Amino acid sequence: MNVSDLARRLKVTPHELLEKLPALGFDIGGRAIKVDDMVADRIMKKWFENERRERLRNSLLSSSVLRPGEVAAPRQLKDIVLPQVMVVRDLAGKLNLPVTKVIQQLMKAGILASQNERLDFETAAIIAEELGFKATLEEGKKEDAIETVQALDRVKELFAAEADENLKPHAPVVVVMGHVDHGKTKLLDAIRRTNVVDKEAGGITQHIGAYQVVRKNRPMTFIDTPGHEAFTIMRSRGAKVADIAILVVAADDGVQPQTKEAINIIKAAHLPFIVALNKMDKPEADPDRVLSQLNEAGVSTEAWGGDVPLVKISAKSGMGIDDILEVILLVADMNADKIRANPDRLAVGTIIESHLDKGEGPVATVLVQAGTLRRNDYIGIGGAAYGRVRAMRDWTGKNLDEAPPGTPVKLLGFKVLPAVGDILEVPADPKLLEAKKVKTSMQVATQLTATKTVKAEGEEENKKKTLYVILKCDTLGSLEALLGMFEKFQHDDVGVEVIQKGLGNVNENDITRAESSQPAVVYAFNVAVLPQVSVLAREKKVDVKEFKIIYELFDDVIKRLNILVPPEVIRTPLGTFETVAIFRTEPGRMVVGGKVKEGKVVTGAKIRVWRGEEPIGEGTVDSIQIGKQTMKEAAGGQECGISFKGKTKIQVGDKLEIYHEEVKERKIAVSR
Repeated sequence: MNVSDLARRLKVTPHELLEKLPALGFDIGGRAIKVDDMVADRIMKKWFENERRERLRNSLLSSSVLRPGEVAAPRQLKDIVLPQVMVVRDLAGKLNLPVTKVIQQLMKAGILASQNERLDFETAAIIAEELGFKATLEEGKKEDAIETVQALDRVKELFAAEADENLKPHAPVVVVMGHVDHGKTKLLDAIRRTNVVDKEAGGITQHIGAYQVVRKNRPMTFIDTPGHEAFTIMRSRGAKVADIAILVVAADDGVQPQTKEAINIIKAAHLPFIVALNKMDKPEADPDRVLSQLNEAGVSTEAWGGDVPLVKISAKSGMGIDDILEVILLVADMNADKIRANPDRLAVGTIIESHLDKGEGPVATVLVQAGTLRRNDYIGIGGAAYGRVRAMRDWTGKNLDEAPPGTPVKLLGFKVLPAVGDILEVPADPKLLEAKKVKTSMQVATQLTATKTVKAEGEEENKKKTLYVILKCDTLGSLEALLGMFEKFQHDDVGVEVIQKGLGNVNENDITRAESSQPAVVYAFNVAVLPQVSVLAREKKVDVKEFKIIYELFDDVIKRLNILVPPEVIRTPLGTFETVAIFRTEPGRMVVGGKVKEGKVVTGAKIRVWRGEEPIGEGTVDSIQIGKQTMKEAAGGQECGISFKGKTKIQVGDKLEIYHEEVKERKIAVSR
């Protein structure tokens, strides 16, 4: 390969390339004209890896810039051992941090990664350091690490820069983002003139969907990302494959937490975007207030002298829908040099949804990003054989023979179920893929389906009370989102632990597992509980709950955790009483006489009995008698008789500590 061709692929001049090669470990001479093709491949891999590391470090440094004269305070870093390669969820677990916090730190570094995306040690170590940890490399498991690094390199190869003459415009991929219930799916509903909202339980989008519409003979692909806070990771993934973003903001509700999060994701992905100011038909709509809030959030719209287009719409009435389609095409034209791909190469795409279908087997929604995917093409993921394209359908269900770049298709023909976020490829030589060992459908999601062992009785117990959950879902996307949401349940006294999870209907094994791990509950999210399984659950007294709306499942978890939260007991000292006589002894009750030494004795108050320096029991003040009169209380210095209710046998000389006890119910709060 010519050095000039290699430099063009790496987007540098030949002089810059030759200058930097020695630092990367390649000595081909300062006047080289050609390099061997194999050496060129190694140079590209090393170049992209080095570029990524520099970008990562620079991003993190820029996010923590010191003011002039300010000196960075020394940090005490905790030591931690990390493997050569790990997924984001595992990294969060090792750091004992919520996975959302680790993903936010990755976003600051310009990396949009799902919780199941792999990180190499160098990247993980930099992220860990920013979060207060000093990472060292774990010994062993080198074969797995090498294989995973090769898979990462393979993805970089698949998306390597192409020569300009091979690139052609494709349908722009538009991601719709914003806060829950601000009208994202309603907007798409208005665009497509279908009724997707009614098909979604509770009107909230449960999975990522991809749809295509045509305007002025130009196709546009829309990715509908769920707006619920649980789907943070899925929204990031949506932005990762998109060309243009639409930020939907309700004119009556304004900028909300997920609106700000969507803005951060869009900016981290360097996406051109449009603000759709929805619900303009409502009397409460206040566009000026929303524009001010957007400006505070770092979004300067054209109405305020900025460069972000803003369209006022009503997804419900259809107002402004034509305008927003026109603006999308305009933004696509302005970014035409970036919305291009080579349709003549071997196809590459991203899995944006996958599930097991009873009649069709493993099914996935794929967004083709480069090349053209054709029926009967062999397909691989990470270098492993995953099947052959048996059938392709567009979002309307129409069968397709081929899918060019920018096209979302429902794909049938997988031998095993791919994970959401996987990169699909069509190999040059299918035999190379067939030689690879392929995992089963459920092994693909190893991180999601692994079970945890619950300590048996008699083992060392943690004071923290735990609700054990068995979770069964319809798709990997739902399972991933639910697991991510459970990270929010951080509490000193109670916690939730998912001890078994997977795809498909609830089975007998799930019931048996729940029975042996009380307190436990089996959650069925959009899957069935067969009659025989329900009978077994009743026999074993196992609670099985079915849900179709994700936040209702969260509410049920919170309700169960609140039952486990120990109440707050507030004890207020009232006085002390010294026993000088025993008047009467009955089962569970005594009448004693003595003197109030200090404070007071009150009817209904609690009593702790002290003999010497040791407490020997407790009870309550049933009644107080001074002389022949029954009183509500006796003050310090007074002699009186006390009717003591309790099992403890009081003796002469015992000291009674009188106190008031208030029990307050505590509730945990988890924002949705």
